[in-house]
Amino acid sequence: MKIGMPRGLLYFHYGALWETFLTELGLEVVTSPPTNKRILDLGVKNCVDDACLPVKLFHGHVEFLKGKVDYIFIPRIVSIKQWEYICPKFCGLPEMVKNTIKDMPKMLLLEHNLHKPRSNFIKGFYQLGASLGFNMKQIKNSYRKAVQSQSTFEEQCKMGVIPWYFNKASLKVSKNREHTITIALIGHPYVLYDHYANMNIISKLQQRGIRVITPEMVLEREIDKHAGMLSKPMFWSFGRKLYGASMYYVKDFSVDGVIYLSAFACGIDSLIAELAERKIRRETNIPIALFNIDEHTGEAGMNTRLDAFIDMVIRRKEHENNLSTHGKYIYSC
Repeated sequence: MKIGMPRGLLYFHYGALWETFLTELGLEVVTSPPTNKRILDLGVKNCVDDACLPVKLFHGHVEFLKGKVDYIFIPRIVSIKQWEYICPKFCGLPEMVKNTIKDMPKMLLLEHNLHKPRSNFIKGFYQLGASLGFNMKQIKNSYRKAVQSQSTFEEQCKMGVIPWYFNKASLKVSKNREHTITIALIGHPYVLYDHYANMNIISKLQQRGIRVITPEMVLEREIDKHAGMLSKPMFWSFGRKLYGASMYYVKDFSVDGVIYLSAFACGIDSLIAELAERKIRRETNIPIALFNIDEHTGEAGMNTRLDAFIDMVIRRKEHENNLSTHGKYIYSC
C-alpha cells in the first residue's frame, strides 16, 4: 500500500514523526519531491487565490501525488501546545484540499490537537493505524519509534544542525569554516526550509561565509522566557516561537543581524514581524530586514536586497558599529 506524503507545511517539522510511523507499520511512503516550478504552478492553479504561498505549495504537492498512491496523508493540526493554537488553515486543510482538487484519492487523516489532553494526541495515531487494519501492538510499536525519531530530529536542531535532509542535494554544511558574521533567520519552518520558495536563501548566506541560525535551534525555555515578557500571553504557538527566538538572539546571543522571512498574506506574521521589528529597533542596535515572499517574488530583486543587507552588516562589523542602523547619526573619520 502506497501512502503519499506532501512535502509541505508542517512536514518540515513533523516529517520524521509521520514518515517513521507509517514506515514502521510496513507501508510504503511516497514523499513528493522538493518544491519546483511545476509544483508551484499546480498549487496556484488548484488553490484559492487568497491563501498564502505555503498553502498553495501544499496543494501543488498533493496534486503531484494524485494518481501515484493509494492514500494521501493530510494532517488536521489544531494545536501543537496546550492552551495555544496555530493558523486556522491547518485545521481546515483536509476540507480545503478535498474541495479544490478534483479526483482526489482517499485521504489518510491524522489530528494533532494538544489543546486537549495528550492522550487525545496519541489516540489520533491509533485511529489512523486501526483504519488501515493494524492491531494495537503494531500501532504502539510504530508510534514509539516515531516519537524517538522526532526527538532525535529536534535534538539535532537544538545542537545547531539545520534540517538539511529535506533537500540534501541543494545545500551543504560547512562545518569547518570559520564564520565572522552570524545572522538569525526567523520564519516558519515551511518557509525557511523550502528552498525553492525562499530561493535558497540559507545557501546564499552560507556561501558568503555567514553562520545561519534559526528558531529551531533555540531551547523551549528560552522562547518561553522572552515571549513571556509580552504584556499578555501569545496564544499562537508559532507566533510565540518566532517572537521568543528573535528576542533571544538579539538579547542573549548577540547576532550581527536578523532577517525575518515571511509569506505574504500570513496573518500571524503580519503581527509578529511588526512586534519583533519595533522591539529590535527600539531596544538594540542590531539591523533587521523583512523579506516577504509569494509566487510572484523575483529572485533578482531578492538577491539585491539580500546582498545590500549583508554588505551593510559586514561594514558595521568592520567599523565597530559606528554606522547607525536606523539613520540617527553617522560618525565619520
